[in-house]
Amino acid sequence: MTEQEKALRVLRDKIDTIDQEIQVLLNKRAECAQEVAEVKESFEGKQDAVFYRPEREAQVLRRVMERNQGPLPAKEVARLFREIMSVCLALEKPMRVAFLGPEGTFTQQAAFKHFGHSAVSAPMNVLDDVFREVEAGAANYGVVPIENSTEGMATHTLDLFRRHNVQICGELELRIHQHLLVAKNETATPITKIYAHQESFAQCRSWLESHYPDAKHIAVSSNAQGAKRVMSEVGAAAIAGDMAQDLYDLDIIERNIEDLPDNTTRFLVLGKQHVGPSGDDKTSLLLAAHNKPGALYTLLEPFHRHGISLTRIETRPAGQGAWSYLFYIDFEGHCDDDNVKLVITELEQQSTELKLLGSYPKAVI
Repeated sequence: MTEQEKALRVLRDKIDTIDQEIQVLLNKRAECAQEVAEVKESFEGKQDAVFYRPEREAQVLRRVMERNQGPLPAKEVARLFREIMSVCLALEKPMRVAFLGPEGTFTQQAAFKHFGHSAVSAPMNVLDDVFREVEAGAANYGVVPIENSTEGMATHTLDLFRRHNVQICGELELRIHQHLLVAKNETATPITKIYAHQESFAQCRSWLESHYPDAKHIAVSSNAQGAKRVMSEVGAAAIAGDMAQDLYDLDIIERNIEDLPDNTTRFLVLGKQHVGPSGDDKTSLLLAAHNKPGALYTLLEPFHRHGISLTRIETRPAGQGAWSYLFYIDFEGHCDDDNVKLVITELEQQSTELKLLGSYPKAVI
């Protein structure tokens, strides 16, 4: 045995010992999770027990990142803990999470990022069905896109919040990397048509004009659907991400074709529960203003007066006659905070309609 082999043998034995210690601690944590489930069921009842607490999970992940001393990056350590919590939560009760299908979409990727891979993902045919599944209790949670850093707000998602009785329980951000995919052994075939969701076409507009100006663009309901079609078509390509490429066993002929390298989509987590304060939260609501001069100023002024920072305001048609509008507003703080309570009370008096969509932890990873 050489000196190198001896040195490596010592280090590998050390790693094996550490791995055994980690495994013992993981199972101890899992046993605690099972005990938590028993306590909840005994006090809340088996049917009414709430196993997933977004505020608690956010607090745990923040502490993980704060105490991390490296060499592993803090966000990577938090990602590992997310998966540990996902496995432990599945021992208490597996979470069924609805998303816009089919499998392989960025929304499914976002669902796994937020809930971990032990969650049971449930693909829906249309976005409305994600809201319906959560509202009916058929899914514990849902994940929907709300805005993209390149293309702005997902207006259809906003409109669905008015029609359905759901709560926003969390948010997350996902870096979106778009790839150009073709079927196996078709990398040399000229591309005559490209499948993608209309948002992906918009996010890759300049690149497509430069590289495939003559290819026909065919919009589909999701990038995963386009990737699925490409499996059996000659001369076709699809714009999609890594998950779709792996799922449908396609070849990537060009990576990261999005026009902006920091292309990011924000997603919201839908549920039915009230989420307690986590210490760093957002609140979202829908407002309808009186149709009179200064109406918008009247709605926004209380936020300034009570020192609350707005993070998003979006206008949508109210559907109650011409030039009638709803305002979708995100702001920092929790609905249980004293200053937020004061603002909401004033808004209820100044608006014709107010719907509190939920308070939830800010995105952690």
